[in-house]
Amino acid sequence: MYLSRRFYIVLILVILLLGSGYVYAPLFAIGQWALFILFLSVLADGYMLYRIRGIRAFRQCAVRFSNGDENAVNIRVESSYPYPVSIEVIDEIPFIFQERNISFRAQLRANEGKVITYHLRPTRRGVYSFGRVRVFATARLGLLLRRYTCDNPLDIKVYPSYLMLHRYELLAISDNLTELGIKRIRRIGHQTEFEQIKEYVKGDDYRTINWKASARRHELMVNVYQDERSQQIYSVIDKGRVMQQAFRGMTLLDYAINASLVLSYVAMRKEDKAGLATFNEHFDTFVPASKQPGQMQTLLENLYSQQTTFGETDFSSLCVHLNKHVNKRSLLVLYTDFSGMGSLDRQLSYLKQLNRQHRLLVVFFEDADLKNYIVTPARDVEGYYRHVIAEKFAFEKRLIVSTLKQHGIYSLLTTPENLSIDVINKYLEMKSRQLL
Repeated sequence: MYLSRRFYIVLILVILLLGSGYVYAPLFAIGQWALFILFLSVLADGYMLYRIRGIRAFRQCAVRFSNGDENAVNIRVESSYPYPVSIEVIDEIPFIFQERNISFRAQLRANEGKVITYHLRPTRRGVYSFGRVRVFATARLGLLLRRYTCDNPLDIKVYPSYLMLHRYELLAISDNLTELGIKRIRRIGHQTEFEQIKEYVKGDDYRTINWKASARRHELMVNVYQDERSQQIYSVIDKGRVMQQAFRGMTLLDYAINASLVLSYVAMRKEDKAGLATFNEHFDTFVPASKQPGQMQTLLENLYSQQTTFGETDFSSLCVHLNKHVNKRSLLVLYTDFSGMGSLDRQLSYLKQLNRQHRLLVVFFEDADLKNYIVTPARDVEGYYRHVIAEKFAFEKRLIVSTLKQHGIYSLLTTPENLSIDVINKYLEMKSRQLL
C-alpha cells in the first residue's frame, strides 16, 4: 500500500485547519471533523482497492528483437474491478537502454482492458533482460495506491536487422525495390545461361529472334536467357578495432552485419549461393555458400554473437583459410575500414592475392560527420586548420579508391546509413556486367 500525492495534499490542508484553530477556535473543530472524514475515506479507499485482486498485466513482444530497428512492445492491462480505476504502468526495460521514464498512465472502466504500446531501438546485439511489469492502481477517491507486480522476467535476443529483410522481401515480391534506392541496372548484352525458346510477343528484343526455330514453326520464336546462377557470394567481415567506430549508436560492425544479411538475401533470390566468413586476429567463422531454404537462418545465428576486438586484423590468415575453404572462384565482399593510405599499404598485398583467386569487392566507410563538417564554412583561423585536416582525411579515402582501382580491385566507399543499398546496387551492377 502506498499513500498518494492527493492524500498528502488533503492531510496538509487538515493540518492547516487544525493549526488555524489556535487563532480562530471553530477552525480547530472543523479540522477534527476533516481528519475523521479523511480517516474514513482512507478506509473506504483501501477496501475498494484490496477487496479483490483487480489488475492483471502481461507483456507482449516478439521473441527476438531486430538490431537498429524500432521494435514494438505491448503491455496488456486488464481490470476486474466493478468500478473505474486509474493506473500507472511501469515496465522494467533492460538497463542497457538507460531509460527511466517508461511509465504510462491510463483510465480503466469497470472490467475493461487496454493495450499500451511503446517501441525500443537496440543498438547492440546480444541478450536483453526485461524485469517485471509494475502497475499502481487508485480507486475513485485516489488517496491510496495498490501496487501489482505482474508478468515474469523475460530475456530477449537481439539479432541483426531481420526487419530490414522483411521490408526487402515485401518490396521484392511486388517488384518495388526501387523505392529503397535499388537501381534498375541496364544489362550489356545477354546473360550467359540459355533458358528456353518461346513465341515472340510484342516488346521482346528482336535481336533475340531464333531464325531457325522460326522457320521450323512458321512463326517468330525468340531465345530467352536468364541470369547466370549458382555463383558464390561470400560476405567477409573484419571484426578488428577499425570496425568499433560508432555511427548513430551502432558500430560499423553492426552496419556490416546488417548489409551482409540483406546482400545474402538478394543473392539467394538471384539463385546465387550466399556464404559468410569473419576474421580478426585469426580466422573465425566460416559458413559455406549455399542457397538452401535454411541458409538465411544459419547466417543469422552465426552473425548474432559476433563482436569486435581491440587487436589488429590478420589478413594473411584470411588468405590462407579462404584458399583452404573456398575452391570455386567467388565474389568476396570484404567489409573493413582504412584510416589512411598507411593502413591500406599494410594490407594491399593480401588484397591483391585474394583478387587473383576471386573477384574482390572492398567495402569501406566514409565518415558522414566529417563530410558534413567539411561543407560548413570556417569562422576563424583554427576553423581553417580543422577544415584542411578534415579535407586531407577525405582525400585519402578517395585516394584509397583510386589505388585499389589501379590494382584491379573493385571498391565501394559509402556511409554507414547507405551501406545496404549501395552494396546491393554494386552487386547487381557487377552481376549485370558478368564480372562475378
